[in-house]
Amino acid sequence: MDLDKPPVRHPPRQRPEGCLVVAIRLPVRIVALVLVVPVRMAWDALLVACRFLNDALLRPLGRALLWLGRVLVVLPLVGLWRYVVVLPLVGLWRYVVVPVGNALVRLWTLVVVAPLLWCHRCLLTPLGHALVRLYARVLTPAVLGLGAALARLARYLVVVPARWLYDWFLAPVGRAVAWGVRGVGRLLALLLAGIGRILYWVTRVLVVLPAQALWRRVLTPAGRVLAVVGREVGDALRHAWRIAGHVSLAVGRFLGTLLRWIFVEPVRRVYRSVLTPVGHLVRDLVLRPAAEAARAAGRTGREALAAARTSVRQARADVRRLLFGESGQSDPVARREPSGRGTRTLDSRTTALTKD
Repeated sequence: MDLDKPPVRHPPRQRPEGCLVVAIRLPVRIVALVLVVPVRMAWDALLVACRFLNDALLRPLGRALLWLGRVLVVLPLVGLWRYVVVLPLVGLWRYVVVPVGNALVRLWTLVVVAPLLWCHRCLLTPLGHALVRLYARVLTPAVLGLGAALARLARYLVVVPARWLYDWFLAPVGRAVAWGVRGVGRLLALLLAGIGRILYWVTRVLVVLPAQALWRRVLTPAGRVLAVVGREVGDALRHAWRIAGHVSLAVGRFLGTLLRWIFVEPVRRVYRSVLTPVGHLVRDLVLRPAAEAARAAGRTGREALAAARTSVRQARADVRRLLFGESGQSDPVARREPSGRGTRTLDSRTTALTKD
């Protein structure tokens, strides 16, 4: 069972820190904290302002500009491209270019291609066959004989003298020149090797050894000190930035709480304690009675208008009856309003269909 357990990971051992590190760390962290806290608070305030500006102004403005650009630029350009450029070009290609191209291709085939094919088939092909036969029967033996004669002539006039010149003159001269060049090269190599050793020792004594001593005795300790200082400054800046973030968060929460208790809570309490009861009182004592009065006035006006309309209709019927006399009995027309005593009324529970 112990073999199945994962191995225990021990934390890495920290190297012991010297007195220089301890002496540098505290003042550097204090100075970094004093310098970084205002910068972090200003940075957080700038971020909050930028986020508010982005959410409240830039994003709605960008959306409005995007919509406006789409409506004013993109859609007109799309319609212009589709209905002014593409459709005419498609019609031009389909009804003008393609028929004209087909006609030109047929004309080229009839005027140029067909005569060329006839010329190749009836003139050039028989002529080429005749020339091939003539070359194979007459010119080939002559060319072969002339080539053999020229090859022998070149062998005895060029190759043999050139080979003799190379064997008896150029090769010995070349060997002698190579031996001399080899000797001169060895001599120059010895001279350069001696000069190189002298320059090496001079450079080593005058440059390398002082530079090495300077590196070991001065630059390496100074670099270690500067590395320790830089590491501590970086750690101090990181810690100061983290602490400044907590400080900035606490200050922001304090300001938010202070703003809430100074402005928001009084306004909310005034709204709940004063404005809401006053609004309810105004609604119950002023608005509702005014609305009821307005509805009653409207109802009275409608009733008066209906009564006036009925009076006018009755007067018009009386005038018509005086002028034209009584008209014949006409069939009753079904109306929306109930008429007669046999219909259902408000104080009766019977209808014309259920009444005996």
